[in-house]
Amino acid sequence: MTTELLYLTLTTLLTAVLWIPYIINRIVVRGPKEAMGYPDNPAPQSPWAQRLMKAHQNAVENLVVFASLVLITQSLGVSTEATATASVVYFWMRMAHAVAFTFKIPFLRTISFLISFGAQMVFVWTLLSL
Repeated sequence: MTTELLYLTLTTLLTAVLWIPYIINRIVVRGPKEAMGYPDNPAPQSPWAQRLMKAHQNAVENLVVFASLVLITQSLGVSTEATATASVVYFWMRMAHAVAFTFKIPFLRTISFLISFGAQMVFVWTLLSL
């Protein structure tokens, strides 16, 4: 398995489990019945859980782009030091973004997002340079 595919797998796993803490919070705040239902006036979740939901949405949106780029490069047999490094950077910046978003660390949230975007652009540059 290439580094790019390994880190795509890890990024997908991260994205796949981000919902768990905020759903646990929903159960704690609302109780199991309301958490699984559609209450008219649901109790608001904890602020950190609301932020984690937004971080999860952002992770899902960006996973589409990252996965597409990794899979395109892999299907073309392209794996360079730059794309391997970009995939590692992307994963760790997405992890940092989720933590920073959840715990209200504004500078880290923004910079981790921008660096992960830059990692995506490494793939774009690589593909457009073929």
